Amino acid sequence: MKNELFTTALMVAVLALFSGCAAMPQTWPDKERNAENKMVVIQEKIGDGLRTGALTPDQSQMFLTTLKGVRTDYTALTSKPARRGEWNSLNVRLERLGNEIDRALFRPMRIEGPRTGDRIVALQWTIDDGRVSGRLPAGEGREVQYRLDSVRRDYLHLTEGGRSMSYEEEADISRRLDALEMELNLYR
Repeated sequence: MKNELFTTALMVAVLALFSGCAAMPQTWPDKERNAENKMVVIQEKIGDGLRTGALTPDQSQMFLTTLKGVRTDYTALTSKPARRGEWNSLNVRLERLGNEIDRALFRPMRIEGPRTGDRIVALQWTIDDGRVSGRLPAGEGREVQYRLDSVRRDYLHLTEGGRSMSYEEEADISRRLDALEMELNLYR
C-alpha cells in the first residue's frame, strides 16, 4: 500500500513538474525564426509596393512604423525567455500587418487621366460643335444630350458637399462617359 501511495505521489509530482515547465518562459527558436521570416517578407512587400507605385509614400511610412513597433517587441522577446503566447501574439500581429499590406497592394490602381468634370465639359463641347456643324443629327443630339445631362446630375449628386466618390461610383460614371465618347466619335 505504501508503495502504491508513493508511486502515485511521485507520478503526480512529476506531472506537476512537467506541466509547470510548459507554462514557464523559455526560448522558442521556431517562433523566433517564423517572426524573422515574416518581417523580411513584409519589408520586401513595402519596398516593392513603393517602388511600383502600388503604395503611396504615406501608406509605406505607416506600414514601416507599424513594422518598427513589432520589431521592437520582437527584440524584447529575443532578449529573454518568453512564453509561447507572447510569440503567438507577435506572429498574429505580423500576419495582420501582412494582410493589410496585401489589401493595399491589390486594390485596383487608379489610372490618372482627365478628371470627370473635365470630361463632361469636353463632351458638352463636342455635342454643341456637332449640332452647330450639322454632323450630329437632331434626334441623336437630343438623346446624347439627355444621357450627358443624366451623367452630370449623377456626378454632381455624388460629389455634392465635397464628398469623394467611391471607386465603384467613379468607375460607373467613367464607363458611361466612355460610352458617350464612343458614340460621339461616330459623328466626327
